[in-house]
Amino acid sequence: MPEDSNAIDYVMEKASGPHFSGLRLDGLLSSPSKSSVSSPSHFRLSNSSFSAIDDPAAPHQPFVIGVTGGTASGKTTVCDMIIQQLHDHRIVLVNQDSFYRGLTSEELEHVQEYNFDHPDAFDTEQLLHCVDTLKSGQPYQIPIYDFKTHQRKLDAFRQVNACDVIILEGILVFHDSRVRDLMNMKIFVDTDADVRLARRIRRDTVERGRDVDSVLEQYAKFVKPAFDDFVLPSKKYADVIIPRGGDNHVAVDLIVQHIHTKLGQHDLCKIYPNVFVIESTFQIRGMHTLIREKDISKHDFVFYSDRLIRLVVEHGLGHLPFTEKQVVTPTGSVYSGVDFCKKLCGVSVIRSGESMENALRACCKGIKIGKILIHRDGDNGMQLIYEKLPSDISERHVLLLDPVLGTGNSANQAIELLIQKGVPEAHIIFLNLISAPEGIHCVCKRFPKLKIVTSEIDQCLNEEFRVIPGLGEFGDRYFGTDE
Repeated sequence: MPEDSNAIDYVMEKASGPHFSGLRLDGLLSSPSKSSVSSPSHFRLSNSSFSAIDDPAAPHQPFVIGVTGGTASGKTTVCDMIIQQLHDHRIVLVNQDSFYRGLTSEELEHVQEYNFDHPDAFDTEQLLHCVDTLKSGQPYQIPIYDFKTHQRKLDAFRQVNACDVIILEGILVFHDSRVRDLMNMKIFVDTDADVRLARRIRRDTVERGRDVDSVLEQYAKFVKPAFDDFVLPSKKYADVIIPRGGDNHVAVDLIVQHIHTKLGQHDLCKIYPNVFVIESTFQIRGMHTLIREKDISKHDFVFYSDRLIRLVVEHGLGHLPFTEKQVVTPTGSVYSGVDFCKKLCGVSVIRSGESMENALRACCKGIKIGKILIHRDGDNGMQLIYEKLPSDISERHVLLLDPVLGTGNSANQAIELLIQKGVPEAHIIFLNLISAPEGIHCVCKRFPKLKIVTSEIDQCLNEEFRVIPGLGEFGDRYFGTDE
């Protein structure tokens, strides 16, 4: 560090350098000496992003989209439109048709009687293996199915590599719950049956070498019954239904906007929609750099911690319910706005959580704040020592305050106490500065309805259950008892 520069100003200035927020780890790993990147990333910056750079074996999780619908409903057109609009991301399209089972000699003799629209016609196990492999960041060789010979080509395959987005397309991709569970978004393309039949006739005669009579016979005997029995019932699993398929440009545009938003989130935010990481900026990264520095003064640690806490509190307040309200401005005009949630309180987990009380009071005038003391002894040994909560807490929304979410065990005990006091789980918002992935998993799996708001998700816990890279014992550093 230059001797003639102020330490704090120097760190803040350095934090405003190249902003490695993300995803293109292959480029970063291949050029570790470069100090800048040519284009911005779309993943929010977090310490787990940096850990992935340090550890090439820990790739990000791609966003998986499932697209289904009846035969010739426009699924491929919708996929192509999504791919075109997501041109700045690495995308892999996986067609379920590639995983048709090759017919045996006996089945080939009676191919007209074979139902290609039944779930048993597909090798679902290999499809699962394909998606799992791609999600782990590894390449995969997708088979190529010949619709004229009804066999997979033995001397050819389609090589696909690690990606940001996986689009899984096919008429029965929603049928198996194991496949559905791999998806972050499920889309059903809904098109009129007559339109689908006309498209199928044109496709099968031109692309697959069949005559019209055989196409109509197959449609009446297999395709339509399979749609009624398997495809249409899977519509209930869809997150988004697109009427008119590829003709619905508005729906596709909205879907692409949502995907862009999700691609800007930490991986855990995709798994748990109730986890929110505030948007990273150079200022936030700079403040994290300062409070994580072990030699920072107590005054500066408190100052920059308070700034970060205020941002987390403001973000958490944004998740509270509101009511519409109109007011008259000094100009005599009517302004249509919103009214804040009135029934609100804070609960701090003693003693680190008390560091967040001032920011909450600064944002919410006269707010009631309760306290919970939980004795921590390693990872599992915990005991509730003290609790003092508002008598009407069951009628309020609760902001639970604890700057560090580590194992999640003490947080779970505090949340369980609030629920025992009558607070609905969905009325709890857990605010913290940093979170360990293990803690997020622990809390969200047990309490999926509450919300977690944090400023960064760190790499992991070490053998001593400390958050890594972390910021040490927050309470001792904040209140000056670490010396």
